[in-house]
Amino acid sequence: MKLLVVAVGDRMPGWVDAAFAEYAKRMPREARIELKQVRPESRATGKSVEQMLAAERDRIVAALPAGSLRVVLDEHGRQCTTAELARQLERWLAEGRDVAFVIGGPDGLDPGLKRDAQLTLALSAMTLPHGLARVVLAEQLYRATSILRGHPYHRE
Repeated sequence: MKLLVVAVGDRMPGWVDAAFAEYAKRMPREARIELKQVRPESRATGKSVEQMLAAERDRIVAALPAGSLRVVLDEHGRQCTTAELARQLERWLAEGRDVAFVIGGPDGLDPGLKRDAQLTLALSAMTLPHGLARVVLAEQLYRATSILRGHPYHRE
């Protein structure tokens, strides 16, 4: 199983790339994390927000592996505990299906992309900077796998 993070935005600060890479490196072989960055639509083109989101949607969909389970991250999504995420991850591992987590850009995600997702999760009720959302997601996925493996990283 592969965990794919598809994120709009291609110029993140160095600390974002370093932190994401650190958690990705720690992941067990059976649950590797891969990052695919999607170029954001230029906000200087005069296009409407809907048009920009549609263009980003097309690039996101092109980056998604065929047959992968789609999980969009949205502040209005379902909030879950790390233990709940670990149980969900365990089910996904048992299915052997790739899971793609989608993080939008400055204007969020296209409504159709959200509607078509199998799951919508919120990392927080607060709006997070997109780079930080990548890091928080990677850390939580690592923490969830740590729970499943009985690793002491997660302490209750």
